[in-house]
Amino acid sequence: MSRHPDHEDAAHAALRRVRREGRWWWVQAWQSRRIWRWALLVAVVVFVLLVAFGRPLANWFWNEPQVEQLLDRGDRALAAGRLTAADGSGAREWYQAALALDSDRPQARAGLARTARAALRQAGAALDAGDLATAQRALALARELQVPQRDYDAVARRLREHQQDGAGIGALLGRAESALQAQRLDGSDDSALPLFQQVLARAPNHLRALEGREDALSDLLQQARDAAARGDVAAAAEQVRRARGFDPGHVDLPASEAALNAALEARLNEAQRLLRRQRWQAAGEAFQSVLATRPDDTAAQQGQQRAIEALLASAARLAADFRFDLAGQALASAEALGANGRQLDTARQAITQARQAERALTSPPAPNARGKREVVALLRRFDEAQARGDFLSPPGRSAYDALREAQAMAPRDPRVRAAAQRLIPDTGACFEDHLRGNRVQAASACLEAWQTLSPGDAALTPARQRLAQRWLAIGSERLGQGDVEFATLALQMASRWGAGSSAAEFQSLQARLRDIGAQR
Repeated sequence: MSRHPDHEDAAHAALRRVRREGRWWWVQAWQSRRIWRWALLVAVVVFVLLVAFGRPLANWFWNEPQVEQLLDRGDRALAAGRLTAADGSGAREWYQAALALDSDRPQARAGLARTARAALRQAGAALDAGDLATAQRALALARELQVPQRDYDAVARRLREHQQDGAGIGALLGRAESALQAQRLDGSDDSALPLFQQVLARAPNHLRALEGREDALSDLLQQARDAAARGDVAAAAEQVRRARGFDPGHVDLPASEAALNAALEARLNEAQRLLRRQRWQAAGEAFQSVLATRPDDTAAQQGQQRAIEALLASAARLAADFRFDLAGQALASAEALGANGRQLDTARQAITQARQAERALTSPPAPNARGKREVVALLRRFDEAQARGDFLSPPGRSAYDALREAQAMAPRDPRVRAAAQRLIPDTGACFEDHLRGNRVQAASACLEAWQTLSPGDAALTPARQRLAQRWLAIGSERLGQGDVEFATLALQMASRWGAGSSAAEFQSLQARLRDIGAQR
Protein backbone atom coordinates (compact mmCIF):
# COMPACT_ATOMS: atom_id res chain seq x y z
CA MET A 1 0.00 0.00 0.00
CA SER A 2 1.62 3.29 -1.12
CA ARG A 3 1.46 6.64 0.64
CA HIS A 4 -0.22 9.64 -0.90
CA PRO A 5 2.18 12.06 -2.71
CA ASP A 6 0.70 15.10 -0.97
CA HIS A 7 1.36 13.63 2.47
CA GLU A 8 5.06 12.97 1.68
CA ASP A 9 5.61 16.52 0.48
CA ALA A 10 4.20 17.96 3.69
CA ALA A 11 6.58 15.84 5.82
CA HIS A 12 9.63 16.87 3.84
CA ALA A 13 8.68 20.47 4.11
CA ALA A 14 8.43 20.26 7.94
CA LEU A 15 11.82 18.56 8.20
CA ARG A 16 13.48 21.21 6.13
CA ARG A 17 11.95 23.92 8.32
CA VAL A 18 13.34 22.34 11.53
CA ARG A 19 16.81 22.07 10.07
CA ARG A 20 16.75 25.60 8.87
CA GLU A 21 15.56 27.01 12.21
CA GLY A 22 18.10 24.92 14.21
CA ARG A 23 20.98 26.23 12.16
CA TRP A 24 19.68 29.64 12.70
CA TRP A 25 19.73 29.36 16.50
CA TRP A 26 23.19 27.86 16.40
CA VAL A 27 24.44 30.68 14.22
CA GLN A 28 22.81 33.16 16.52
CA ALA A 29 24.45 31.58 19.55
CA TRP A 30 27.81 31.46 17.84
CA GLN A 31 27.63 35.08 16.94
CA SER A 32 26.34 36.24 20.38
CA ARG A 33 29.13 37.61 22.60
CA ARG A 34 27.13 37.35 25.85
CA ILE A 35 26.76 33.61 25.48
CA TRP A 36 30.47 33.25 24.96
CA ARG A 37 31.28 35.30 28.02
CA TRP A 38 29.02 33.13 30.23
CA ALA A 39 30.43 29.93 28.79
CA LEU A 40 33.96 31.11 29.41
CA LEU A 41 33.15 32.05 32.99
CA VAL A 42 31.61 28.61 33.70
CA ALA A 43 34.68 26.91 32.23
CA VAL A 44 37.06 28.94 34.43
CA VAL A 45 35.03 28.16 37.58
CA VAL A 46 35.02 24.45 36.81
CA PHE A 47 38.77 24.51 36.24
CA VAL A 48 39.45 26.30 39.53
CA LEU A 49 37.25 23.85 41.45
CA LEU A 50 39.02 20.91 39.94
CA VAL A 51 42.43 22.35 40.83
CA ALA A 52 41.43 23.24 44.44
CA PHE A 53 39.35 20.25 45.46
CA GLY A 54 40.38 17.51 43.10
CA ARG A 55 42.85 15.83 45.47
CA PRO A 56 40.59 15.81 48.60
CA LEU A 57 37.71 14.55 46.56
CA ALA A 58 39.87 11.83 45.07
CA ASN A 59 41.13 10.90 48.52
CA TRP A 60 37.61 10.84 49.84
CA PHE A 61 36.40 8.58 47.03
CA TRP A 62 39.39 6.25 47.04
CA ASN A 63 40.98 6.30 50.61
CA GLU A 64 37.89 6.19 52.84
CA PRO A 65 37.13 2.46 52.29
CA GLN A 66 40.81 1.56 52.62
CA VAL A 67 41.20 3.36 55.98
CA GLU A 68 38.10 1.68 57.40
CA GLN A 69 39.47 -1.67 56.31
CA LEU A 70 42.82 -1.00 58.03
CA LEU A 71 41.08 0.04 61.27
CA ASP A 72 38.95 -3.09 61.22
CA ARG A 73 42.04 -5.26 60.79
CA GLY A 74 43.72 -3.46 63.65
CA ASP A 75 40.73 -4.07 65.92
CA ARG A 76 40.73 -7.77 65.08
CA ALA A 77 44.46 -8.09 65.68
CA LEU A 78 44.13 -6.32 69.04
CA ALA A 79 41.27 -8.60 70.11
CA ALA A 80 43.38 -11.63 69.19
CA GLY A 81 46.31 -10.35 71.25
CA ARG A 82 48.61 -9.74 68.22
CA LEU A 83 49.91 -6.37 69.30
CA THR A 84 52.83 -6.18 66.86
CA ALA A 85 54.31 -8.43 64.20
CA ALA A 86 57.29 -8.30 61.86
CA ASP A 87 55.10 -9.16 58.86
CA GLY A 88 52.85 -6.20 59.49
CA SER A 89 49.86 -8.17 60.77
CA GLY A 90 49.94 -6.72 64.28
CA ALA A 91 47.53 -4.16 65.69
CA ARG A 92 50.20 -1.46 65.85
CA GLU A 93 51.09 -1.84 62.14
CA TRP A 94 47.45 -1.70 60.99
CA TYR A 95 46.67 1.41 63.02
CA GLN A 96 49.85 3.13 61.85
CA ALA A 97 48.98 2.31 58.22
CA ALA A 98 45.57 3.89 58.75
CA LEU A 99 47.22 7.02 60.17
CA ALA A 100 49.53 7.18 57.16
CA LEU A 101 46.49 7.40 54.88
CA ASP A 102 44.54 9.76 57.13
CA SER A 103 46.59 11.52 59.79
CA ASP A 104 43.52 13.15 61.30
CA ARG A 105 41.63 9.92 61.90
CA PRO A 106 40.89 9.73 65.71
CA GLN A 107 39.95 6.03 65.58
CA ALA A 108 43.51 5.15 64.54
CA ARG A 109 45.04 7.13 67.41
CA ALA A 110 42.60 5.57 69.88
CA GLY A 111 43.52 2.11 68.56
CA LEU A 112 47.21 2.80 69.15
CA ALA A 113 46.42 3.93 72.73
CA ARG A 114 44.48 0.72 73.35
CA THR A 115 47.39 -1.28 71.93
CA ALA A 116 49.74 0.47 74.37
CA ARG A 117 47.54 -0.43 77.35
CA ALA A 118 47.23 -4.02 76.14
CA ALA A 119 51.02 -4.23 75.85
CA LEU A 120 51.34 -3.06 79.45
CA ARG A 121 48.84 -5.69 80.63
CA GLN A 122 50.67 -8.34 78.62
CA ALA A 123 53.93 -7.38 80.32
CA GLY A 124 52.34 -7.74 83.76
CA ALA A 125 50.89 -11.17 82.92
CA ALA A 126 54.25 -12.34 81.59
CA LEU A 127 55.91 -11.24 84.83
CA ASP A 128 53.37 -13.25 86.84
CA ALA A 129 54.20 -16.28 84.71
CA GLY A 130 57.94 -15.75 85.11
CA ASP A 131 58.45 -15.08 81.37
CA LEU A 132 60.87 -12.17 81.60
CA ALA A 133 61.72 -12.04 77.87
CA THR A 134 58.07 -11.63 76.85
CA ALA A 135 57.54 -9.07 79.60
CA GLN A 136 60.52 -7.04 78.39
CA ARG A 137 59.31 -7.00 74.75
CA ALA A 138 55.76 -6.04 75.74
CA LEU A 139 57.05 -3.27 78.00
CA ALA A 140 59.21 -1.88 75.20
CA LEU A 141 56.19 -1.82 72.89
CA ALA A 142 54.14 0.01 75.52
CA ARG A 143 56.84 2.63 75.82
CA GLU A 144 57.10 3.10 72.03
CA LEU A 145 53.35 3.68 71.92
CA GLN A 146 53.68 6.29 74.69
CA VAL A 147 51.81 4.62 77.51
CA PRO A 148 51.41 6.90 80.61
CA GLN A 149 54.76 7.20 82.40
CA ARG A 150 53.39 6.29 85.83
CA ASP A 151 51.94 3.02 84.59
CA TYR A 152 55.11 2.22 82.68
CA ASP A 153 57.32 2.85 85.72
CA ALA A 154 55.26 0.49 87.93
CA VAL A 155 55.65 -2.46 85.54
CA ALA A 156 59.29 -1.60 84.80
CA ARG A 157 60.04 -1.69 88.52
CA ARG A 158 58.47 -5.15 88.77
CA LEU A 159 60.54 -6.31 85.82
CA ARG A 160 63.76 -5.16 87.48
CA GLU A 161 62.81 -6.99 90.69
CA HIS A 162 62.07 -10.19 88.77
CA GLN A 163 65.34 -9.89 86.90
CA GLN A 164 67.17 -9.61 90.20
CA ASP A 165 65.32 -12.68 91.54
CA GLY A 166 65.55 -14.56 88.27
CA ALA A 167 68.73 -16.37 89.17
CA GLY A 168 67.20 -17.52 92.49
CA ILE A 169 64.01 -18.76 90.82
CA GLY A 170 66.02 -20.60 88.20
CA ALA A 171 68.10 -22.36 90.83
CA LEU A 172 65.00 -23.33 92.84
CA LEU A 173 63.29 -24.59 89.71
CA GLY A 174 66.30 -26.70 88.77
CA ARG A 175 66.45 -28.27 92.23
CA ALA A 176 62.70 -28.94 92.17
CA GLU A 177 62.84 -30.65 88.78
CA SER A 178 65.83 -32.76 89.89
CA ALA A 179 63.92 -33.83 93.01
CA LEU A 180 60.90 -34.71 90.87
CA GLN A 181 63.09 -36.78 88.58
CA ALA A 182 64.45 -38.65 91.63
CA GLN A 183 60.86 -39.09 92.98
CA ARG A 184 61.65 -37.14 96.15
CA LEU A 185 58.18 -35.64 96.19
CA ASP A 186 57.59 -34.46 99.75
CA GLY A 187 58.70 -34.91 103.31
CA SER A 188 61.67 -32.50 103.44
CA ASP A 189 62.49 -28.94 102.44
CA ASP A 190 64.59 -30.23 99.54
CA SER A 191 61.71 -32.27 98.05
CA ALA A 192 60.01 -31.41 94.78
CA LEU A 193 56.68 -30.08 96.08
CA PRO A 194 58.08 -27.62 98.68
CA LEU A 195 60.59 -26.33 96.10
CA PHE A 196 57.93 -25.82 93.44
CA GLN A 197 55.85 -24.07 96.09
CA GLN A 198 58.72 -21.64 96.78
CA VAL A 199 58.95 -20.80 93.08
CA LEU A 200 55.19 -20.20 92.89
CA ALA A 201 55.33 -17.98 95.96
CA ARG A 202 57.56 -15.63 93.95
CA ALA A 203 55.91 -16.12 90.55
CA PRO A 204 52.34 -17.44 91.05
CA ASN A 205 51.75 -18.13 87.34
CA HIS A 206 55.14 -19.60 86.48
CA LEU A 207 54.25 -22.18 83.85
CA ARG A 208 57.10 -24.65 84.45
CA ALA A 209 56.55 -24.54 88.20
CA LEU A 210 52.81 -25.12 87.81
CA GLU A 211 53.37 -28.04 85.46
CA GLY A 212 56.06 -29.50 87.73
CA ARG A 213 53.83 -29.27 90.81
CA GLU A 214 51.01 -30.90 88.84
CA ASP A 215 53.27 -33.83 87.89
CA ALA A 216 54.60 -34.19 91.44
CA LEU A 217 51.09 -34.23 92.91
CA SER A 218 49.97 -36.81 90.35
CA ASP A 219 52.89 -39.05 91.38
CA LEU A 220 52.19 -38.51 95.09
CA LEU A 221 48.52 -39.40 94.71
CA GLN A 222 49.47 -42.46 92.67
CA GLN A 223 51.64 -43.55 95.60
CA ALA A 224 48.65 -42.97 97.90
CA ARG A 225 46.45 -45.20 95.74
CA ASP A 226 49.17 -47.88 95.69
CA ALA A 227 49.44 -47.72 99.50
CA ALA A 228 45.65 -47.98 99.82
CA ALA A 229 45.68 -51.05 97.56
CA ARG A 230 48.29 -52.65 99.87
CA GLY A 231 46.13 -51.87 102.90
CA ASP A 232 48.59 -49.31 104.30
CA VAL A 233 45.88 -46.82 105.18
CA ALA A 234 48.14 -44.69 107.41
CA ALA A 235 50.58 -43.95 104.58
CA ALA A 236 47.77 -43.44 102.06
CA ALA A 237 45.92 -41.04 104.37
CA GLU A 238 49.09 -39.02 105.02
CA GLN A 239 49.88 -38.74 101.31
CA VAL A 240 46.34 -37.67 100.45
CA ARG A 241 46.43 -35.10 103.26
CA ARG A 242 49.71 -33.61 102.01
CA ALA A 243 48.47 -33.49 98.41
CA ARG A 244 45.27 -31.75 99.50
CA GLY A 245 47.39 -29.16 101.32
CA PHE A 246 49.27 -28.28 98.13
CA ASP A 247 46.26 -28.28 95.78
CA PRO A 248 42.75 -29.11 97.10
CA GLY A 249 41.39 -29.04 93.56
CA HIS A 250 43.80 -31.50 91.94
CA VAL A 251 42.14 -33.68 89.32
CA ASP A 252 43.43 -36.96 90.84
CA LEU A 253 42.32 -36.15 94.39
CA PRO A 254 38.72 -37.54 94.22
CA ALA A 255 39.90 -40.92 92.88
CA SER A 256 42.62 -41.10 95.54
CA GLU A 257 40.15 -40.26 98.33
CA ALA A 258 37.77 -42.93 97.03
CA ALA A 259 40.59 -45.51 97.07
CA LEU A 260 41.49 -44.45 100.63
CA ASN A 261 37.88 -44.78 101.82
CA ALA A 262 37.62 -48.25 100.27
CA ALA A 263 40.85 -49.27 102.02
CA LEU A 264 39.54 -47.91 105.35
CA GLU A 265 36.34 -49.94 105.01
CA ALA A 266 38.39 -53.05 104.25
CA ARG A 267 40.60 -52.34 107.27
CA LEU A 268 37.53 -51.91 109.47
CA ASN A 269 36.11 -55.24 108.32
CA GLU A 270 39.47 -56.90 108.97
CA ALA A 271 39.54 -55.43 112.50
CA GLN A 272 36.07 -56.84 113.18
CA ARG A 273 37.23 -60.28 112.03
CA LEU A 274 40.29 -60.08 114.30
CA LEU A 275 38.05 -59.09 117.19
CA ARG A 276 35.80 -62.11 116.62
CA ARG A 277 38.90 -64.34 116.59
CA GLN A 278 39.96 -62.77 119.94
CA ARG A 279 43.18 -61.36 118.56
CA TRP A 280 42.81 -58.32 120.74
CA GLN A 281 46.01 -56.43 120.07
CA ALA A 282 45.92 -56.85 116.28
CA ALA A 283 42.24 -55.86 116.26
CA GLY A 284 42.93 -52.79 118.38
CA GLU A 285 45.77 -51.69 116.10
CA ALA A 286 43.52 -52.10 113.06
CA PHE A 287 40.78 -50.02 114.68
CA GLN A 288 43.38 -47.44 115.70
CA SER A 289 44.62 -47.09 112.11
CA VAL A 290 41.05 -46.37 110.98
CA LEU A 291 40.53 -43.83 113.76
CA ALA A 292 43.76 -42.04 112.83
CA THR A 293 42.05 -41.02 109.58
CA ARG A 294 38.37 -41.05 110.66
CA PRO A 295 38.36 -40.16 114.37
CA ASP A 296 34.55 -39.95 114.48
CA ASP A 297 33.92 -43.45 113.13
CA THR A 298 31.55 -44.94 115.72
CA ALA A 299 32.13 -48.57 114.71
CA ALA A 300 35.91 -48.15 115.00
CA GLN A 301 35.56 -46.41 118.38
CA GLN A 302 33.41 -49.21 119.75
CA GLY A 303 35.68 -51.91 118.37
CA GLN A 304 38.77 -50.29 119.84
CA GLN A 305 37.05 -49.98 123.23
CA ARG A 306 36.14 -53.68 123.15
CA ALA A 307 39.74 -54.57 122.27
CA ILE A 308 41.03 -52.43 125.17
CA GLU A 309 38.63 -54.02 127.66
CA ALA A 310 39.54 -57.48 126.44
CA LEU A 311 43.26 -56.73 126.86
CA LEU A 312 42.69 -55.39 130.38
CA ALA A 313 40.63 -58.44 131.31
CA SER A 314 43.38 -60.63 129.85
CA ALA A 315 45.96 -58.77 131.94
CA ALA A 316 43.91 -59.43 135.09
CA ARG A 317 43.53 -63.14 134.26
CA LEU A 318 47.23 -63.53 133.50
CA ALA A 319 48.12 -61.76 136.73
CA ALA A 320 45.78 -64.08 138.65
CA ASP A 321 47.77 -66.98 137.19
CA PHE A 322 50.98 -65.20 138.31
CA ARG A 323 52.05 -64.71 134.67
CA PHE A 324 53.09 -61.15 135.31
CA ASP A 325 55.26 -60.62 132.21
CA LEU A 326 52.38 -61.44 129.88
CA ALA A 327 50.02 -59.42 132.07
CA GLY A 328 52.34 -56.41 131.77
CA GLN A 329 52.46 -56.80 127.99
CA ALA A 330 48.68 -56.89 127.79
CA LEU A 331 48.47 -53.81 130.01
CA ALA A 332 51.01 -51.94 127.86
CA SER A 333 49.07 -52.86 124.69
CA ALA A 334 45.85 -51.55 126.22
CA GLU A 335 47.60 -48.32 127.21
CA ALA A 336 49.00 -47.92 123.68
CA LEU A 337 45.48 -48.32 122.26
CA GLY A 338 44.19 -45.46 124.42
CA ALA A 339 42.86 -47.02 127.63
CA ASN A 340 41.80 -44.29 130.03
CA GLY A 341 43.38 -43.71 133.42
CA ARG A 342 40.59 -45.34 135.42
CA GLN A 343 40.74 -48.50 133.37
CA LEU A 344 44.51 -48.69 133.73
CA ASP A 345 44.33 -48.07 137.48
CA THR A 346 41.85 -50.90 137.91
CA ALA A 347 44.05 -53.30 135.94
CA ARG A 348 47.19 -52.23 137.80
CA GLN A 349 45.32 -52.79 141.06
CA ALA A 350 44.47 -56.32 140.02
CA ILE A 351 48.10 -57.01 139.09
CA THR A 352 49.33 -55.53 142.38
CA GLN A 353 46.90 -57.66 144.36
CA ALA A 354 48.00 -60.72 142.43
CA ARG A 355 51.64 -59.99 143.23
CA GLN A 356 50.73 -59.58 146.89
CA ALA A 357 48.82 -62.83 146.81
CA GLU A 358 51.84 -64.56 145.27
CA ARG A 359 54.09 -63.20 148.00
CA ALA A 360 51.57 -64.22 150.64
CA LEU A 361 51.56 -67.76 149.31
CA THR A 362 55.31 -68.07 149.15
CA SER A 363 56.17 -66.22 152.37
CA PRO A 364 53.27 -65.23 154.58
CA PRO A 365 53.91 -61.80 155.98
CA ALA A 366 54.50 -61.34 159.67
CA PRO A 367 53.84 -57.71 160.33
CA ASN A 368 55.66 -56.20 163.23
CA ALA A 369 53.99 -54.22 165.98
CA ARG A 370 54.15 -51.02 163.96
CA GLY A 371 52.66 -52.74 160.91
CA LYS A 372 49.85 -54.14 163.03
CA ARG A 373 49.07 -50.69 164.35
CA GLU A 374 48.96 -49.31 160.80
CA VAL A 375 46.60 -52.12 159.74
CA VAL A 376 44.36 -51.35 162.71
CA ALA A 377 44.39 -47.64 161.79
CA LEU A 378 43.52 -48.46 158.17
CA LEU A 379 40.63 -50.68 159.27
CA ARG A 380 39.41 -47.87 161.53
CA ARG A 381 39.51 -45.53 158.51
CA PHE A 382 37.64 -48.18 156.57
CA ASP A 383 34.88 -48.40 159.21
CA GLU A 384 34.57 -44.61 159.43
CA ALA A 385 34.33 -44.19 155.65
CA GLN A 386 31.82 -47.02 155.42
CA ALA A 387 29.72 -45.42 158.15
CA ARG A 388 29.74 -42.12 156.22
CA GLY A 389 28.75 -43.95 153.07
CA ASP A 390 32.06 -43.04 151.35
CA PHE A 391 32.49 -46.41 149.70
CA LEU A 392 34.40 -45.37 146.58
CA SER A 393 34.92 -41.62 146.89
CA PRO A 394 36.42 -39.19 147.63
CA PRO A 395 39.77 -40.56 146.39
CA GLY A 396 42.16 -41.29 149.26
CA ARG A 397 39.45 -41.14 151.93
CA SER A 398 37.08 -43.80 150.74
CA ALA A 399 36.53 -47.21 152.36
CA TYR A 400 37.77 -48.84 149.17
CA ASP A 401 41.12 -46.98 149.32
CA ALA A 402 41.63 -47.83 153.01
CA LEU A 403 40.88 -51.51 152.34
CA ARG A 404 43.29 -51.55 149.40
CA GLU A 405 46.12 -50.25 151.60
CA ALA A 406 45.30 -52.74 154.33
CA GLN A 407 45.34 -55.59 151.80
CA ALA A 408 48.75 -54.47 150.61
CA MET A 409 50.12 -54.65 154.16
CA ALA A 410 48.34 -57.76 155.47
CA PRO A 411 46.44 -59.59 152.73
CA ARG A 412 45.90 -62.72 154.88
CA ASP A 413 44.80 -60.89 157.99
CA PRO A 414 41.32 -62.22 158.88
CA ARG A 415 40.14 -58.73 159.78
CA VAL A 416 41.18 -57.42 156.33
CA ARG A 417 39.42 -60.30 154.59
CA ALA A 418 36.31 -59.70 156.64
CA ALA A 419 36.37 -56.02 155.73
CA ALA A 420 36.58 -56.96 152.07
CA GLN A 421 33.58 -59.23 152.40
CA ARG A 422 31.63 -56.45 154.14
CA LEU A 423 32.44 -54.00 151.36
CA ILE A 424 31.15 -56.27 148.59
CA PRO A 425 27.47 -55.80 149.56
CA ASP A 426 28.11 -52.07 149.98
CA THR A 427 29.45 -51.79 146.43
CA GLY A 428 26.40 -53.73 145.23
CA ALA A 429 24.11 -51.43 147.18
CA CYS A 430 26.02 -48.41 145.86
CA PHE A 431 25.47 -49.71 142.34
CA GLU A 432 21.76 -50.25 142.86
CA ASP A 433 21.28 -46.86 144.51
CA HIS A 434 22.98 -44.92 141.71
CA LEU A 435 21.29 -46.99 139.02
CA ARG A 436 17.86 -46.20 140.48
CA GLY A 437 18.73 -42.50 140.34
CA ASN A 438 19.93 -42.85 136.70
CA ARG A 439 23.44 -41.76 137.80
CA VAL A 440 25.04 -44.14 135.34
CA GLN A 441 28.59 -42.85 135.68
CA ALA A 442 28.60 -43.30 139.46
CA ALA A 443 26.92 -46.70 139.01
CA SER A 444 29.71 -47.69 136.64
CA ALA A 445 32.33 -46.82 139.27
CA CYS A 446 30.49 -48.91 141.87
CA LEU A 447 30.27 -51.85 139.50
CA GLU A 448 33.99 -51.66 138.71
CA ALA A 449 34.79 -51.85 142.45
CA TRP A 450 32.32 -54.70 142.89
CA GLN A 451 33.85 -56.83 140.15
CA THR A 452 37.36 -56.03 141.45
CA LEU A 453 36.51 -57.23 144.95
CA SER A 454 34.53 -60.25 143.80
CA PRO A 455 35.29 -61.06 140.14
CA GLY A 456 33.50 -64.40 140.29
CA ASP A 457 30.23 -63.10 141.71
CA ALA A 458 27.33 -64.51 139.66
CA ALA A 459 25.30 -61.35 140.22
CA LEU A 460 27.78 -59.32 138.18
CA THR A 461 26.53 -60.52 134.76
CA PRO A 462 22.92 -59.30 135.11
CA ALA A 463 24.20 -56.12 136.77
CA ARG A 464 26.40 -55.37 133.75
CA GLN A 465 23.48 -55.99 131.37
CA ARG A 466 21.20 -53.68 133.33
CA LEU A 467 23.82 -50.94 133.39
CA ALA A 468 24.38 -51.28 129.62
CA GLN A 469 20.63 -50.97 128.96
CA ARG A 470 20.39 -47.93 131.23
CA TRP A 471 23.29 -46.24 129.40
CA LEU A 472 21.48 -46.78 126.08
CA ALA A 473 18.17 -45.44 127.41
CA ILE A 474 19.68 -42.31 128.95
CA GLY A 475 21.93 -41.76 125.93
CA SER A 476 18.90 -41.86 123.62
CA GLU A 477 17.04 -39.42 125.85
CA ARG A 478 19.99 -37.00 126.03
CA LEU A 479 20.48 -37.19 122.27
CA GLY A 480 16.89 -36.04 121.83
CA GLN A 481 17.89 -32.99 123.89
CA GLY A 482 20.84 -32.32 121.56
CA ASP A 483 23.62 -33.71 123.79
CA VAL A 484 25.58 -35.59 121.11
CA GLU A 485 28.73 -35.91 123.24
CA PHE A 486 26.93 -37.73 126.07
CA ALA A 487 25.08 -39.96 123.61
CA THR A 488 28.41 -40.99 122.04
CA LEU A 489 29.82 -41.76 125.49
CA ALA A 490 26.66 -43.73 126.33
CA LEU A 491 27.11 -45.87 123.22
CA GLN A 492 30.72 -46.61 124.15
CA MET A 493 29.87 -47.43 127.78
CA ALA A 494 26.98 -49.66 126.75
CA SER A 495 29.35 -51.59 124.51
CA ARG A 496 31.86 -51.81 127.36
CA TRP A 497 29.31 -53.28 129.77
CA GLY A 498 28.29 -55.94 127.31
CA ALA A 499 25.51 -54.50 125.13
CA GLY A 500 25.50 -56.42 121.86
CA SER A 501 25.94 -54.40 118.69
CA SER A 502 23.01 -56.31 117.19
CA ALA A 503 20.59 -55.18 119.91
CA ALA A 504 17.77 -52.95 118.63
CA GLU A 505 18.42 -50.14 121.13
CA PHE A 506 22.14 -50.16 120.34
CA GLN A 507 21.59 -50.04 116.58
CA SER A 508 18.96 -47.30 116.89
CA LEU A 509 21.23 -44.99 118.89
CA GLN A 510 24.16 -45.77 116.61
CA ALA A 511 22.11 -44.93 113.50
CA ARG A 512 20.92 -41.63 114.98
CA LEU A 513 24.47 -40.61 115.83
CA ARG A 514 25.63 -41.57 112.34
CA ASP A 515 22.87 -39.43 110.76
CA ILE A 516 23.83 -36.45 112.90
CA GLY A 517 27.49 -36.88 111.94
CA ALA A 518 26.58 -36.96 108.24
CA GLN A 519 24.53 -33.74 108.59
CA ARG A 520 27.48 -31.97 110.16
